[in-house]
Amino acid sequence: MKVLFNHDDPFLLMHGGFQIQIEQTKTALEQAGVEVEYLRWWDDAQRGDILHFFGRPRQSHVEFAHKKGIKVVMTQLLTGLGSRGAGQRRLQKIVIGASEKLLPAMFTAPFSWDAYRSVDAAILLTPWEAQLMREMFSVPREKIHVIPNGVETVFLNSQPLLRGPWLVCTATITERKRVVELAEAAVVAQTPLWIIGKPYSDSDPYGQRFLQIARQNPKLIRYDGPIYDRAKLAEAYRTARGFVLLSTMESLSLSALEAAACELPLLLSDLPWARTVFQQNASYCPVTPSAGRTADDLQKFHAAAPSLSIPPKPMTWLEVATQLKSLYAGLLKTSR
Repeated sequence: MKVLFNHDDPFLLMHGGFQIQIEQTKTALEQAGVEVEYLRWWDDAQRGDILHFFGRPRQSHVEFAHKKGIKVVMTQLLTGLGSRGAGQRRLQKIVIGASEKLLPAMFTAPFSWDAYRSVDAAILLTPWEAQLMREMFSVPREKIHVIPNGVETVFLNSQPLLRGPWLVCTATITERKRVVELAEAAVVAQTPLWIIGKPYSDSDPYGQRFLQIARQNPKLIRYDGPIYDRAKLAEAYRTARGFVLLSTMESLSLSALEAAACELPLLLSDLPWARTVFQQNASYCPVTPSAGRTADDLQKFHAAAPSLSIPPKPMTWLEVATQLKSLYAGLLKTSR
């Protein structure tokens, strides 16, 4: 069995959780005995049995693979869709249905909605996204598989350390993660906050705004940049008082899983993905423009953190790879 990985966005241009997911999945599959290569678009001699596309493939991409006898697996993050309200989702479904019925294919092709239904298997990270895949895009239930992200053993095997006063947030410093808004709320709440991450570029205005807040409030906002050493990152989680991620949208946060593996209490945006995954084992804060409201929740979480319940341990990447290997093998036994 040979599996080819493909993804549209070069890691050179955008860092983040999807890159970690792809890289860790490849490493774990190889440990599980599966041959994995990144798709070489220039190499017409490359061969594979499964094309695993991370993202939404074009319908033509799926059709060409099938003509070559290659099964297509898709891992899609329904990040934006999964964070919208029920009214917005209903409107979106109406627009999708009307567009597919009334508009020529040349207008709807860029959205690749039909690719959702033509792939051999669609992998979603949470039951919530699996539900959306069925309801919004009419993907057959038998094609949908829920396989969450894993966590590296360096986090799962980390040892308890003395907890400090800091709430920690590990995230790219960008609008979607609301790092600036979190820092502003921490200042209002007089709650110590440790940000670990970096903006997409040094000249990014949002990143510059955060740096200004950090410089003006060094006793409350700790910022040393990203931590690339995974063992040191595990130590940071282990010495923090709690983990906070108040982003406007997520699929399944890798940093939240890492924090859970290091036995940190979690404060997350009150969104369906978080409620589905962590249920009563996390605290929740509404996504609001009010720094005062966020500050109140932050302050309460900081005070209560030592007595809060700890989320269950996440899966290892090898456990994820074992599920994927079984899925791949099942697909290769069936004919289209």
